[in-house]
Amino acid sequence: MIQHSSGGKAINAAPFNSLACPLDGKALSRHGTTWRCASEHSFDIARQGYIHLLPVQKKRSADPGDSKMMVAARQHFLNAGHYQPIADTVNRAVLTEFPTNTTASCLDAGCGEGYYLRRLRTAAGGKKHSLALMGLDISKWAVISAAKQAATMSEPTTTSIIPWSNWVVGSNANLPVLSNTLNGLLCIFGFPVYNEFARVLKPGGILYQVDAGPDHLRELRDIIYPRVRPARTSKPKQPAEFTHRSSISIRYRHTLTDASAIACLLAMTPHLYRASAEGRAKASALTTLEITVDAILSRFERH
Repeated sequence: MIQHSSGGKAINAAPFNSLACPLDGKALSRHGTTWRCASEHSFDIARQGYIHLLPVQKKRSADPGDSKMMVAARQHFLNAGHYQPIADTVNRAVLTEFPTNTTASCLDAGCGEGYYLRRLRTAAGGKKHSLALMGLDISKWAVISAAKQAATMSEPTTTSIIPWSNWVVGSNANLPVLSNTLNGLLCIFGFPVYNEFARVLKPGGILYQVDAGPDHLRELRDIIYPRVRPARTSKPKQPAEFTHRSSISIRYRHTLTDASAIACLLAMTPHLYRASAEGRAKASALTTLEITVDAILSRFERH
């Protein structure tokens, strides 16, 4: 086990050793800068510090997921702290439930550029948690960004920089993770695949799912769309493999005070492509915007 420091606080970081070969599902083990399974399928660790575990035959396009531009916009927006209350709420829920007498394994499925996993790692500072963390996204650009930013949080040892998380290019539909190995799984504004989530979670493991509420970014939508559909409220769906334990509303007003933040918010969401040219032009003319952040954190326990 490795102890990292964050702001003077010790963080117990354990290696994430539950990777599975995306070709045959067998356990992967690390050999230097390569991960290899018993069938001799091998996957090199890229120089940026990530692993590509998305076979070409399982790609739906040549460059799936968020574009380089969307990732850069999200990185700028999230690192400015605009969504920090969401991260704080997730971290309180996770660290309250994770065991303190053993290493807890957690996957961020659809990790983007790694913001929420970095916040979890920082929040664990000073607490008696040993965490084995992994971030996965289908976008290569997102995972490269996550790995680069995470490297600045790693601590030097006598021989190398020890990563505090694995960063993996992969798909939620075919998670390269061994079955029944995770204590927790984050899916934050992502695309849940419940049968896969249930497969990799231990019995009693928790899925922490964050979805947009009906009023999320309502002010931006009012500007970029000629007509916004009335808000609909609904109870969180309970997947067959899970029991719904609780839902927490995360709602606050927040003011964006410069055009750059507004442009990044638009660029990091699907609204950039859904809005008309007129709507995008209206948004680009703004220099300040008060928004409603409306999200729901749902906790589902795996049977």
